[in-house]
Amino acid sequence: MHMTHFHGTPMRYRTLTFFLLSISLARPASAQNTDPRAAAIAVADSALTAITKGDAIALTDLFVPEAVLFPTRTRDGATTYRVRTRAEQRAAPISGVIERGFNPTAMVSGGVAMVWMPYDLYIDGAWSHCGADVFTMVRTSAGWRITAMAWSAEQPPVCAKHPKGPPAPKAP
Repeated sequence: MHMTHFHGTPMRYRTLTFFLLSISLARPASAQNTDPRAAAIAVADSALTAITKGDAIALTDLFVPEAVLFPTRTRDGATTYRVRTRAEQRAAPISGVIERGFNPTAMVSGGVAMVWMPYDLYIDGAWSHCGADVFTMVRTSAGWRITAMAWSAEQPPVCAKHPKGPPAPKAP
């Protein structure tokens, strides 16, 4: 039986090529070129995971050496901010915090990315506040790294708690 040709290529080879292409597209994301927005969001998620684990070293390892942090707080209509360097953040203890981000949005242009992520925060199991984390990143040879992190600290209804409700208590 003679197979039909397409541009001089036997049908069996086109079928094999299609099959191999399908397999390569079905590979896990880690084996494929990662979407830059997804990769930037993964760095932001890793930052919140490090905060929840109380690991200032893992958190600041996600930063460029010159990174700065801008925590803000709005009370009675007045917003204040502080400035913290990567070194200051690295030396600051983190304990008893559960910070959970949700519904992230990422924008990428070449070697620059920004992730906006609403979050809620509990300290020692008790509700503290919610707001938005904003991560500004640059692409380095090691992947996306945080150059600046700013966040708001507010109360509902200005911000929203995590859609899944309160977190499960941390294991001792």
